[in-house]
Amino acid sequence: MSPIIKNISLRLTRTHVDWVMLSSASVLVLFGLITMNSFVGDNYFFEKQIVWFGVSLAIFFAASFFDWSFLRRTEVLISLFGTLLGVLGLLFLVAKTIKGAQSWLSLGFFTFQPTDIAKVLLIFILAKYFSRRHIEIANIRHIIISGLYALILFVLIALQPDFGGAVAVFCVWFGMVLVSGISKKHIAVLSSCVLISLALLWNFGFKDYQKTRIVSFLHPQEDIRGTGYNAYQSMIAVGSGEIFGKGIGYGTQSKLKFLPEYQTDFIFAAFAEEWGFIGVIIFFGVFGLLIWRIIANARRGATNFEILYGLGLAVLFMSHFVINIGTNMGLLPVTGITLPFVSYGGSHLVTSFLALGILESYRRSMRAVHREETKNEFLGI
Repeated sequence: MSPIIKNISLRLTRTHVDWVMLSSASVLVLFGLITMNSFVGDNYFFEKQIVWFGVSLAIFFAASFFDWSFLRRTEVLISLFGTLLGVLGLLFLVAKTIKGAQSWLSLGFFTFQPTDIAKVLLIFILAKYFSRRHIEIANIRHIIISGLYALILFVLIALQPDFGGAVAVFCVWFGMVLVSGISKKHIAVLSSCVLISLALLWNFGFKDYQKTRIVSFLHPQEDIRGTGYNAYQSMIAVGSGEIFGKGIGYGTQSKLKFLPEYQTDFIFAAFAEEWGFIGVIIFFGVFGLLIWRIIANARRGATNFEILYGLGLAVLFMSHFVINIGTNMGLLPVTGITLPFVSYGGSHLVTSFLALGILESYRRSMRAVHREETKNEFLGI
C-alpha cells in the first residue's frame, strides 16, 4: 500500500463514521434507483426502494452507535442460531410459494427473507469460532465443525428452494475458512468434498427446473424460448450497451420487458444496457471502493473476532456480486441472487446496511495493525 493511500486510510479510521464506505454503498443504491426509474411509466419499484433506502440509512446510523459486544458471547450466538433455524423451518409451514420458492415470511405490514439474516449470522458464528481456535485452525476437525453450521443453513435454504442463497452461504463459509489460515492439504480435501456434494445435490437435491437452468447454461442456444430465455436476453442487454450505453430510459430490453426480473436478478444487465461499458467500469470502481473500505476496517479490528467479521462481510458482498454479474453475462447458471445494494428489495437492503452499521460500531475499539503482522496472522506465515 502506498504511503498516500495508507495515510488516507488511517485518517478515515479516526472518525466514527467511514463516509467513504457509506457513500459507496449509497451510490450503488442510487445506480439501482436510477435504473428502476427508467423501466416503465409506473415507478412502483423506484418509490418503494426509496422508502427502504431511507429506512436502511436510519438503521445504519442507529446500529453504528449501538454496542454490539454481546455478539461475541457464545451463548448469545447459539440462541440466535437456534431461533433462526426455527424461523427457517417455519417457512415450510406458513410461507407462501412465490416464484417456486418458500423464502418469504409475512408479518402483515411487510415481508422479509430470513435467508439474508442467516448469512450475516453465519459470519458472526464463524468469526467467533475461528477467533477462539485461530492457532488450531490447521486441525481439520475445526473445519468440519464450522462446516456443520454452514451445512445446516445450506440445506434449509436449498430446500426452499433458494439455490442462490444456499450458494452464498457456502461462499461465506469457504471464504472465512480460507482467511483463517487453512493449509493447502485441507483445501484439496475441501475441494473434493465440494465435488462430492455437487454430485449428491444433482442426483438428490436439485429440483428439475434447477437442473434445466444448469443445462441451459451449458447449452443456452438449445432452448432460447424456454429455459435459456432469461440468460439469453440478459446477454443481449449487456452486449447492446456497447461503449457508452443507450442512455437512461432508453434500454429497450428492459423497457419493452424482454428482460425478465429487471429490477432484481437482472438489474445489472438493465444497467449495462443503458450505461454501457464506461458505466460498468464506474460501477465496478464504486463497488471495489466499498470492499476496500470494509477490508481496511476489518484489518484494524481490535480482536480476531472483529477482523473475521469484517472479512466475512466482504466475502458475502463479493460472492453476491460475482454470482449475480456472472449470471447476467452468461458466465454462470441462473441462480436467482441479488446484486448488493442495487437490486430491488427491502429485506436485503436493510440487512446489508445493518451489517455495515455493526462494522461501524466496531470501529470504536479498532486498533492499527501492522501490515506484516496481519499478513502473518492470516496466512499462517
